[in-house]
Amino acid sequence: MTSRRILPSAFLATLTIAALAGCGGGSMDHSDHSGHSAGSSASPTGAADVVTDPTCPAVVSLESVPERVVTMDAGAAAFLIELGLGDTVVGTAAPDFKTDFSGDIRAQLDAVPVLDDGQGSAEAVIASDPDLVTGISQYEFGGFDGTASVDQLESAGSAALSACGAVQDVPVDNIDETYRYISALSDAFDVTERGEELIDRIRTQVSDATAASRDADVPVLSLSSVPDAGAGINTNGGSRLANGIITLAGGTNIARDQLQDFASLSAEAVTEANPAVIVVVSGFADSSDEDLKAAIMASPLLAETDAVKNENVVVVPQRILLSPSLLNADAVQIIADAVANAS
Repeated sequence: MTSRRILPSAFLATLTIAALAGCGGGSMDHSDHSGHSAGSSASPTGAADVVTDPTCPAVVSLESVPERVVTMDAGAAAFLIELGLGDTVVGTAAPDFKTDFSGDIRAQLDAVPVLDDGQGSAEAVIASDPDLVTGISQYEFGGFDGTASVDQLESAGSAALSACGAVQDVPVDNIDETYRYISALSDAFDVTERGEELIDRIRTQVSDATAASRDADVPVLSLSSVPDAGAGINTNGGSRLANGIITLAGGTNIARDQLQDFASLSAEAVTEANPAVIVVVSGFADSSDEDLKAAIMASPLLAETDAVKNENVVVVPQRILLSPSLLNADAVQIIADAVANAS
C-alpha cells in the first residue's frame, strides 16, 4: 500500500468541535424556502452554525490530494463526478443509489466498478487500496454489518469522509447536510470553488422548486410502508433530512416535533393532523412504487385524510429524500408541487 500520512479522525473531530463550540441550533423562520434556514451563516454550507456528531468523519486531512477513492454508495460517486473528480473513483458499493440518475452522469456511474452490491464489505474496500473512502452516511463506516470502521480504515492507511447530520435540539429545516458534504469533498481535493458553484446551483434549484407562499401550513405525512393499525403509523421524525426537504417544499411534517430520525404516530394523531399531502417513500418495499402507492391510498387508517380524498399522494425515492444527494432538489420539487396542489 502507498505510504500516506493521515491526521487521526479523533484529532480532526476535536478540532471541529472546538471551532464550532457555542454554535448550537436555534429556532428557525419557516417562511424561508431558499435552500437553507433563515439563521444560516453567509458561508456556502452554513457550517459555522452547526456541531456534528464527533464520531462522524465530517472532515479529512491528507498531505496530498486523493488519487484513489472508494465510495460507499453510488450517490457519493455522483457528487465526485459532478465535481469533475470521477476519474479518482476506483470502485463503489451500494450501486442502487444510481437508479435515479439519467443521461451522461448515469453513464459515468454505470462505468464505476462495483466492489459490493450491498453496503460495502471491509475486505473489498480495503483491498482496493484507497487514499479516501467516502459515503453519504456515517453508518457506512462500521454501522452496517461488515463495513469498515473509521479506525479500521485509518489502520489500513485510508482516510474516511462522510456526510454528517447536525447535532441540534430543533427540527432539521434545510439540506445543509448536503452542502456541508459537498464542501468537505471539494476541500479534500483542493477544488473549493467547484464545490461552491455546485452548492449555489443546488440552492437555485431548490429556490426554483419551492411552492408559492401560503398563509396556512400544509401538513405532510411520509410513509415507506402501509400503516398497521396495531403497530402505529411509522414516519420520518424532525431530525432527518426528509424533514428539511419537506420544509423547503413549503410543507409541515406532522411528526416534525419528534426529534428523532423515525417516529411513530397513532392513527388518531394522524387523523387529527389531517395531512393534505402524503409522500410515499419508495425503495424499501418489495412491491413496485405504483403498488405501494395504491396500497397506502387504500389503507382505512388514511381514508379520511385530505391527501387520500384529493389523491394528493406522491412518490419520492428514499435515495434522494433521506440522504444527501445531487438530486435533493428533485425531491423538493415533487413535494412542492403536491403542496401547491393542496394550497
